[in-house]
Amino acid sequence: MKPIAVSCGEPAGIGPEVAAKAWAVLRHDLPMVWIGDPAHLPKGTPVRIVDDLRDITPDAMAVLARDFGSPAVAGQPDPAHAQGVIDAIATGVDLLRDGQASALCTAPIHKAALIAGADFAYPGHTEYLAALAGMDRVVMMLACEGLRVVPATIHIPLADVPAALTAALLTDTILITHAALRRNFGIAAPRIAVAGLNPHAGEDGKMGLQEVEMITPVLEALRAEGLQISGPHSADTMFHAAARARYDVAICMYHDQALIPIKTIDFAGGVNVTLGLPFIRTSPDHGTAFDIAGLGVADPASMIAALRQAARMAQNFEASGGDIWARKMA
Repeated sequence: MKPIAVSCGEPAGIGPEVAAKAWAVLRHDLPMVWIGDPAHLPKGTPVRIVDDLRDITPDAMAVLARDFGSPAVAGQPDPAHAQGVIDAIATGVDLLRDGQASALCTAPIHKAALIAGADFAYPGHTEYLAALAGMDRVVMMLACEGLRVVPATIHIPLADVPAALTAALLTDTILITHAALRRNFGIAAPRIAVAGLNPHAGEDGKMGLQEVEMITPVLEALRAEGLQISGPHSADTMFHAAARARYDVAICMYHDQALIPIKTIDFAGGVNVTLGLPFIRTSPDHGTAFDIAGLGVADPASMIAALRQAARMAQNFEASGGDIWARKMA
């Protein structure tokens, strides 16, 4: 397979360390190329500077070298590195656009440093990648071995969720998720379970009307189009083992409703997947971890899982006959 591009993320965080550790584990299983300043990798990492991605070998970590101008100090983000971090992400997208890479795996960024150093205008990775790809709406999935979850609303106050949760948003979220499960996860007929917004899914309107007035009509309309959808379910009964066996993905109404169960089930192994992009993007489900950066103790499990997930998705997408830069995601 073509290599997976790995953007460096925040150099002062654990991104370079977990990338190097993940390469050491996976170097014989899947090709990868790290985009960043090789001086920011842990000391002792065997490095091979490459220009042609066909030169990747398992004996050294392939690096598309970028000069960030100064060393990285563990735990102390430097705004002077901001543009380099942003450019590493854009370079990964360019590799996908040109057909040189099979997927993009992004290490964690530190948005405050990007804003301070480069006036970064996006809430995070996902929105920046959507802008680079020219997509209006994308979807965040968190995945581990035993569960996939998709929050319909993400990083907004809980008080704002009812107004943000519209029929159009929920419909788009479900359709994008359904298409991605077929195309990138190899699931021919995805089974989708949808949570309610309110306790006990509203109890027929006694605890809120969103289920009756909006969520149920959306699900009924999509069932009429042939999608296998159940719900709205009471969220407190959706995530035990027997319930999880009955669906391929859980669509949740807000951030914590989705992320609490998956982080409880597999805190270290969760993977962030962006659905709806015309390419494959995964990321470890953790932050920069400045408190342990530079100590050599960072757990690479989530980065390893993210790279393996990216490889599986790329293989599924290629098997489906898709163009890795396909504009139409249906």
